[in-house]
Amino acid sequence: MIIVFTGNGKGKTTASLGQMMRVLGRGKTALMIQFIKGPWISGEDEFSKKFGVPKNSFDIRKMGLGFVGILDDKLPLENHKAAARKGLEAFITEQKSGMWHLIVLDEINVAVSLGLLSAQEVLDAISDFPEDRILILSGRGAPKEFIDRADLATEMREIKHPFQGGIQGKITVEF
Repeated sequence: MIIVFTGNGKGKTTASLGQMMRVLGRGKTALMIQFIKGPWISGEDEFSKKFGVPKNSFDIRKMGLGFVGILDDKLPLENHKAAARKGLEAFITEQKSGMWHLIVLDEINVAVSLGLLSAQEVLDAISDFPEDRILILSGRGAPKEFIDRADLATEMREIKHPFQGGIQGKITVEF
């Protein structure tokens, strides 16, 4: 099953993590490969350490270099493209391993919308994803091709967010 979580509202990564928890609860394995998100530590990074979840059943891998072209990003676009390609290669390797029941490509939609990867590259990489496994493609701006390919697509729509009032992200809510 291929699932797309997209839209401008908050909750795409959170929904993906909830799906990972559900999979773990059923004794299966879950991997999240994060595109875009950089080296900062978030609550989900601490989860497995604090709750003793073995790395061979739950893993989050940050493959991105952080925000692209905004805030304090001074990296050349080529560096971000190389990181995204490395993330996609990691997905291909892990998919072939057969180890993971669920793989989340977190912020892959954003990587495509920023031109770090093409939609076709991603579609080619997921073309032989096993039918008995789950793949989630998350992030704003999902290409129409991803939505067409998906078995389930959900759009998170922002209605109200503290950021609109100038309030920065909060620990335990955004990260």
